[in-house]
Amino acid sequence: MKSFSFTGLMAPVFTPYTNNNEKVNINAIEPYVELLKANHVNGVLVNGTTGEGMLMTTEERMLVTEAWQRSCKKHGITIMVQIGGAAYPDVVQLAQHASKMDVDAVLCLPELYFKPKSCEQLVTYLKGVAMHCPTTPFFYYHIPMFTDVNLHMPTFLDRAEKEIANFRGIKYTSGDLEQGSSCLKEGRTIFLGADTILCGAVAAGFDSFIMTTINICPEAALEIIAAMDRGAVADAREKQRLLNARIAEILAHGDWVSAMKKAFRERFPSIEVGTTRPPLNM
Repeated sequence: MKSFSFTGLMAPVFTPYTNNNEKVNINAIEPYVELLKANHVNGVLVNGTTGEGMLMTTEERMLVTEAWQRSCKKHGITIMVQIGGAAYPDVVQLAQHASKMDVDAVLCLPELYFKPKSCEQLVTYLKGVAMHCPTTPFFYYHIPMFTDVNLHMPTFLDRAEKEIANFRGIKYTSGDLEQGSSCLKEGRTIFLGADTILCGAVAAGFDSFIMTTINICPEAALEIIAAMDRGAVADAREKQRLLNARIAEILAHGDWVSAMKKAFRERFPSIEVGTTRPPLNM
């Protein structure tokens, strides 16, 4: 079983496109990795929400995974791959492929049409996927505003840890910090996925973060975490206010992924990432 002990910033990376988004731009990936590493970001999440994983074919997702894995291995960056959000046979294929590629971890959404109604049903689904990548650390992607699967995560975690041998934690993308804090436990990795509550999450004990703005302004997250670590709470709150204002400014230009991708292009024009695919706003 591969070990997993990541803390700090992990960027949920944008998928680069070229030719009016008709083709994945593999050539942009290594410069993207170098950019993140230079900005003290030591991990990437590939094919997640920010990466438009659900808008790509299975073949494209595997191609993107392979390209990121090559560059991440070369530059010493941790790689997690999101394998869910597709038909079950495709999710299984993506799990097998991630295992074959020897990625550091996988992240999996729930079934998105026949949604699980209980923690038991969710664990059963994930267990069926995880058996196809049995030596790879396995994480659940909790993002109820997109999936409409809003189960009690502390209860789910207790059950998943008993039934899924390679289960290691969740990506927690929710504004419910009380429930999120209840998930924290020795031996688990709980990634915060909500940019706007970073300050409070650090105070609650979170130490692992996967947030879209890490691509655009990683220094903001680093400054908030550093301020909280040294006990400068007022400073951290002000930096969080500024980050939230920046997010609001970005979102004036479209939905979350499209607007964030636009902001990334504007700050780092040398990385050709293209726009977003339909049905997202262009």
